[in-house]
Amino acid sequence: MSDTFLLITLFLPVASALASLFADRYPVVMRKLAFPLLGLGGVFGVFLGLDTLLHGYSATFVYPLGLPWLNWHLRLDSLAGFFIALISIVVVAISFFGPGYIREFEHGKQPLSILGLFTGLFIEGMYLVVLANDAFSFMIAWELMSLTSYFLVTYQHQRGANRRAGFLYLLMAEVGALAILLSFGILAGFGDGFTFDAMRTAHLSFTWSTIAFALGLLGFGMKAGIVPIHVWLPEAHPVAPSHISALMSGVMLKVAIYGFMRLSYDLIGNVQWTWGVALLAVGCISALFGVLYALMQHDLKRLLAYHSVENIGIIFIGLGLSMIFYGTGHELLGTLGLVAALYHTLNHAIFKSLLFLGAGAVLQRSHEHDMEYMGGLLSRMPWTGLFFLIGCISISALPPFNGFVSEWLTFQTALQAPSLQSGVLRAVIPLAAASLALTGALAAACFVKVYGISFLGLPRTRNARRTSEASRGMVFGQGLLAVLCLIFGVFPSMTINAINNATLALTHHSLDTATAHGWLWLTPVSAQTASYSAPLVLLGVLLALIAWAIVYYILRPSGHADTVRGPTWDCGFGGLNPRMQYTATAFAMPIRRIFSPVWRLHEKIEREPRNGLPDEPSEIRYQLHAEDITWKWIYLRIERLLNIIARGVGRIQTGHLRHYLTYTFVTLILLLWLIT
Repeated sequence: MSDTFLLITLFLPVASALASLFADRYPVVMRKLAFPLLGLGGVFGVFLGLDTLLHGYSATFVYPLGLPWLNWHLRLDSLAGFFIALISIVVVAISFFGPGYIREFEHGKQPLSILGLFTGLFIEGMYLVVLANDAFSFMIAWELMSLTSYFLVTYQHQRGANRRAGFLYLLMAEVGALAILLSFGILAGFGDGFTFDAMRTAHLSFTWSTIAFALGLLGFGMKAGIVPIHVWLPEAHPVAPSHISALMSGVMLKVAIYGFMRLSYDLIGNVQWTWGVALLAVGCISALFGVLYALMQHDLKRLLAYHSVENIGIIFIGLGLSMIFYGTGHELLGTLGLVAALYHTLNHAIFKSLLFLGAGAVLQRSHEHDMEYMGGLLSRMPWTGLFFLIGCISISALPPFNGFVSEWLTFQTALQAPSLQSGVLRAVIPLAAASLALTGALAAACFVKVYGISFLGLPRTRNARRTSEASRGMVFGQGLLAVLCLIFGVFPSMTINAINNATLALTHHSLDTATAHGWLWLTPVSAQTASYSAPLVLLGVLLALIAWAIVYYILRPSGHADTVRGPTWDCGFGGLNPRMQYTATAFAMPIRRIFSPVWRLHEKIEREPRNGLPDEPSEIRYQLHAEDITWKWIYLRIERLLNIIARGVGRIQTGHLRHYLTYTFVTLILLLWLIT
């Protein structure tokens, strides 16, 4: 059964890609065939992943697709099943969202066939990365995922921002792929083989295992978007079509997390606590940096992209804590950190995909990217507003939704620091927990800004006033993810029962204590240490809402009472208008003053003079742009160094034939010397 479902899951995205080739002549093919094929493949993928995860079995497959002496090896185990289910959930959601969303591209300048072709191949690449069981097939699948997503980022290539983002993304993707290849090379050299089974037998010294780990962190971290190698992410995600942004931010980043977990825990093995300290530092910096830069953004999708950096940082905090405890011999606590990281990986895939789909619906209907030109969307897009609110609550880690559970588990892991003997570690981990708490508070403030400025109040522009609800398919895709945010938040014990099989496949340990008291109570370490009952929290929320409704019904004026309605008291300024509302810039001003050294801010004030009164402006415009400081600290210096090297190399281009013959002769002599 598993091999049949596997072949179907892998075949349907390719079939969708091939069907899309006819979309230029028949646009209905995309809506009626390509996206349904993706959705059907996603359904099979969900069943395949859940079946593998829940039953905890593994199976290997060998296909003669590579070189004659180097076949493709695929392996389906519980960890792969977890990530296949994760990918497939989002694929099912975009299969409902996509047909309504791509209508705006049917009469555009870009061919629909390109969008459909590379979407199917992109999903296929992510599946193959998760299933690969040798370095050869893994790198081919990794490149397939990277190259197809590059073409999706640059789909609207007539825009300069898209071309710049695509070039930056592809450049960093290839640098990361080279680092991953070098890491695999170390393991293959000591394990005498390119298959993952051979790599697991490699006996590495601490030095070589640390080098392989560092290269893996660089390669997979570059794709995941950890600071400071995150700069492609806020450039690429905002310019891609919104359903592709959901796949990239919600899923592709998690495929990088999968690769890093597979390399560190499985292929290298014997994790060291020093690696955990490094991950803890990287995670804290990424989480704080991401949320602080998100607070300064006005572009809705760019803001969500920076929040992906933040949440990847939270996942790395969980992984860092896990490695610290595993490396010091505390297997139960190490498993708790790993479960927290996997749970947040799942949660982020769901609520970030939901938010990007919601942003796509808003952008399609309002034709606005900047939150300063939105406002009042809730009354015009009630379903999108409701589901976007659920996404905001989830990403802000508020109960009873899913984001709270995984962050709470991460906190519970950090609170076990007294179990360690090292005084340095007992001091470092509480600092990480404090940074995580600060990150959570700032994230909540950021999404209060996002929802308040975009969906509440009065419309700020004509486009916002003319906005209407998205199509039913787009709304259903968002609703599916919103329901999952609630389910994974209310039933965490059942979710952890499934995740336990993934941790068993990866580390041979599970977190049985978390579910020892049944589905009603979550007890990460023990009931005496900490416990959380999500169903009871949901019941309390529902009872509070019912009580509010009863009080409102009792106290509201009766239908026969004379109710006098008058204009709002305007204090002599005239009727209320959108200019009296808070702007996104004004909302974030207090936080900006506190953390001002973090940003490079560029402010611009434009004054329009009044006719006949040049000293009195008729209109004042204020613009604020927060430049990523890593560009100045790191990337501009790399650029200057490369320019210096290029100018030096350019000097050998003299144009004289005798010089080129000399270069050839010297190179030949060196090669002969090296060979002999």
